[in-house]
Amino acid sequence: MKLYELLANSIAQSIQEGVLCRGDKLPSVRQASASRNVSAATVLEAYYLLEARGLITARDRSGYFVTSGTMNIPSSPAPAILNQLESTQVDVSELVFEVLESIRLKTVIPLGSAFPSPLLFPRASLAKTMASSVQVMDPWASVDNLSAGDINLRRQIALRYMIDGLHVTTDDIVVTNGALEALNLCLMAVTRPGDTVLIESPTFYAALQSIERIGLRAVAIPSHPKDGIDLAAMERAIQQHQPKACWLMTNFQNPLGSLLSDEKKQALVALITQYQIPLIEDDVYSELYFGEKRPIPAKAFDTEGLVMHCSSFSKCLAPGYRVGWVVPGRYKAVARLKLTTTISASVPAQVAIAKYLQKGGYDKHLRNLRHTLLVNQIKFVEAIERYFPEGTCLTLPQGGYFLWVKLPDEINALELHKLALNNGISIAPGPIFSAQKHFTHYIRLNYGHIWDARIEAALSTLGTLVFGLMSSSSS
Repeated sequence: MKLYELLANSIAQSIQEGVLCRGDKLPSVRQASASRNVSAATVLEAYYLLEARGLITARDRSGYFVTSGTMNIPSSPAPAILNQLESTQVDVSELVFEVLESIRLKTVIPLGSAFPSPLLFPRASLAKTMASSVQVMDPWASVDNLSAGDINLRRQIALRYMIDGLHVTTDDIVVTNGALEALNLCLMAVTRPGDTVLIESPTFYAALQSIERIGLRAVAIPSHPKDGIDLAAMERAIQQHQPKACWLMTNFQNPLGSLLSDEKKQALVALITQYQIPLIEDDVYSELYFGEKRPIPAKAFDTEGLVMHCSSFSKCLAPGYRVGWVVPGRYKAVARLKLTTTISASVPAQVAIAKYLQKGGYDKHLRNLRHTLLVNQIKFVEAIERYFPEGTCLTLPQGGYFLWVKLPDEINALELHKLALNNGISIAPGPIFSAQKHFTHYIRLNYGHIWDARIEAALSTLGTLVFGLMSSSSS
């Protein structure tokens, strides 16, 4: 990354975190040059980039001023307090399918989608790489790559673990059809129908669907939008329910956006090691960080093979290619389950992604993607502040592309979801993220789409609908 891009990203992050607020004046070019120990030209390039992104503006003879960012919307809404850590039979699939079916229409503005815009990814480069790599692909690759996956791809994945200081070999990695298959294989490897699994509250709805499909019971552990899962409550649940596994997101959790600190990840692994409970770590968003470096997974602290680390290229490089992977640790049954279910992920897709990673350019793409997502988050928060009523709270995650929004208590998220759809807008209502269908006045919004007047108009319409529901409830 060029020096001016680093400086621009640093300033953008300060705006996102509220260190720089709307209306604040930036240091002069001369001041910034001296304090940052960079040339005046570098500062100007950074300011030009931020101005192009709509985050700052130049005022004649006055300098540069921040034009975006939140001022009045409180961040990090408190989690719903669960009075009892109850074991629950999960029954959410019908509600989830109903919501997801409605947001698949191309005519709907996809604020409720679980995926960022496909226009943010290097589709043309990947297509060229696939075309060229398939032409020279070893005809025996479709046989050699069964189950474990393409050796070159696994080598590239292992190299990225190595960058984070994790010793993972190619033989430790099993390539899957996206992260969701990896997560399901892990769950099947360590549970049987009737077993109990610990999950976060709120949690990713696909975890609830998997638990329901296998016939498991769930215990929801309260999680905070900033700090993540409550480890004290988790230990009480372990002692009370003797779970067979836990399924958690440690980096930029969906839907909260929470990020566990390294210290908390270490404490989490110490806890599961004490009770010998496997952790299925869903880590698909860690490449989408806004800070200086990628957050390490809980797997980094695992010394006994209890953490089953799952990730994917779907959210950061190649949506639709459905290439994910798992490092299953001691649970070797995962590889056998893969072989006896779907046998192999798409070999051409694996070969193409491996070739793309080998050529370089992946990290440059990620830098651009992260910067776009950060700018989008700032614009979404600013629009919510402008259009939504007092009493709205939201998260300010340090990565990913979701905002967890708490609406005034009288708002029913499912009712808002239906009204929004009638206006051509999708949202993800809070109840689909809970085994008990809690979070009735929460919604998840996806800011991973190219910001334009259409997106802003959709947020304006949502705000109007919320105001309308408030008026009808008070009358």
